Amino acid sequence: MTELDCRRDIIAHCLKMNANGLNQGVSGNISVRFGDRMLITPTSIPYDRMLPEEIVSMSLGADDGAFEGPRPPSTEWRFHRDIMRARPEVGAIVHAHPMYCTSLAMTRRAIPACHYMIAVFGGDDVRCADYATYGTEQLSLNVLKAMEGRSAVLLANHGAIATGYDLPNAMWRAVELETIAQQYFNALLIGGPILLSEGEMRETFEKGLAANYGGVARPA
Repeated sequence: MTELDCRRDIIAHCLKMNANGLNQGVSGNISVRFGDRMLITPTSIPYDRMLPEEIVSMSLGADDGAFEGPRPPSTEWRFHRDIMRARPEVGAIVHAHPMYCTSLAMTRRAIPACHYMIAVFGGDDVRCADYATYGTEQLSLNVLKAMEGRSAVLLANHGAIATGYDLPNAMWRAVELETIAQQYFNALLIGGPILLSEGEMRETFEKGLAANYGGVARPA
């Protein structure tokens, strides 16, 4: 994929993100690893008006926030960069404010092993990162801590992040996370779910579900 193709693909997935209800307005953001740089959506531009040349390019090695492009990057560029630095297997990141993920994040609760598909996120739960102001270094630190051994995370009073080995994989995981969040939310309304045991989750991992879908390493 050329850089232009990658920029166009980011815009297409931004439009998809809003069309499928994962996000509203311009609040979400997407990034893709491109060599030793990161391509990320600019701040505050409606996706249906965004142009490929407006996608921002940033060095993954720089600490000063310098960027190339006509507009500044998303205010959340820091955790995008820091995730890619810490997790070389991550090729793309989708951040959004989905209705059910965000509702749960407002209560600052994790999503437990209420469904076997939780395994696709790398563990027995999807954690909720501690709250910090958006765009800050502290938020990035909180995200990295909560994502240890995981490919997705909720952000307290904020939204959700999903990662993947490429952009379609990250988007699939974002949709799956919101689906399970909705199911968990509904189960809480009728008394709460019966959670799967450690042994039952172990059997799920042994069947290869996490490796095939949840791991951010490309499936064989």
